[in-house]
Amino acid sequence: MSNSKRDTIAVRTGIATDTQHQAVVPPLYLSTNFTFPEFGAVPKYDYARGGNPTRSHLETALTELEGGAGAVVTSCGMSAINLLVSLLDSDDLIIAPHDCYGGTYRLFDSRSKKGAFSVEFVDQSDNEALQKALARKPKLVMVETPSNPLLRVVDIAAICEQAHKVGAWVAVDNTFLSPVLQQPLTLGADFVIHSTTKYINGHSDSVGGAVVAKDPELAESLAWWGNCIGATGNAFDSFMTLRGLRTLGARMRQHERGAEEILAYLAKESAVRKIYHPSLKEHPGHEIAVKQQSGFGGMLSFELDADLEGLKVFLGALKLFSLAESLGGVESLVTHPGSMTHRAMSDEAQAEAGLAPTLLRLSVGLEDPQDLIADLQHAFRTLGDNRS
Repeated sequence: MSNSKRDTIAVRTGIATDTQHQAVVPPLYLSTNFTFPEFGAVPKYDYARGGNPTRSHLETALTELEGGAGAVVTSCGMSAINLLVSLLDSDDLIIAPHDCYGGTYRLFDSRSKKGAFSVEFVDQSDNEALQKALARKPKLVMVETPSNPLLRVVDIAAICEQAHKVGAWVAVDNTFLSPVLQQPLTLGADFVIHSTTKYINGHSDSVGGAVVAKDPELAESLAWWGNCIGATGNAFDSFMTLRGLRTLGARMRQHERGAEEILAYLAKESAVRKIYHPSLKEHPGHEIAVKQQSGFGGMLSFELDADLEGLKVFLGALKLFSLAESLGGVESLVTHPGSMTHRAMSDEAQAEAGLAPTLLRLSVGLEDPQDLIADLQHAFRTLGDNRS
């Protein structure tokens, strides 16, 4: 199926492969262990931590969608990143974005303090700062583009070329766009990371992650470490995620359409101080995004022209945007990164990353965009009434 288009891969992986009862949809295998055919003959699946038929279907689909050599499905997005850094030694250095997801920041910062590796957080859009960091010869360069939550964009191909010259691997967190809208391995990356909880699953009812490797040997190493440290995902979450994956292409197109309409509305709203989205021509990463992305996705952020009390009023008036963490589900969400997804970062680290106190992040769902805009209009009116 490797020559098929992405929508076809997402829909057809595992379909009509059941040889027991010829089920169209592959069955869910909940068994924790599997029988050995005879003494000394090790089967493909022996214990579910190391391998499971249901999880294998999802790993195959993600591998083909990203154009990789192999994937490991993990228990969550953070366990995917933790699995990746299991490949590092204590004297290795990670170069990470200064504005990365708060959980990634927390993991790298905490593990480096325990001596697992060293980490340097860098503004990767600052070429001088990046070159200075690369001169330290890192083992891994972690890239997050578009970034969470400011949707900054960096040039994946350029960073990969520069990193490979100093012998570094490059891993790209592709959660915001999914393989439908961006394929980092084709741009030179060595690994792609997903929180499959988000767009891959798409229904906010299953937690998971994945690491896809371009090189077969690295894929085997990840699989070995996944089993060794117990990072692998369970069968039921894999089944649910594969079910969600089948509609990924259709959902991403609808998420993007909704985000476009909301952006057009927010651009006219006087209570919006600044909008962050790479589709905007004034966005610093717009040209790079056009070059390396197939679309702009359903995530956007904006700064509210209000104080914290006004922020509370605005959020309380929303009905169709649920105040919650996570993203990529069919339902629309609003998040305050400073007190939610990025609260693990100190105030100083948040300020350095550019996270304003009134920054809000929207995950645009599949509701009718006009209903979502009406909900935002109501919240802005409530904010205005409260001021007067």
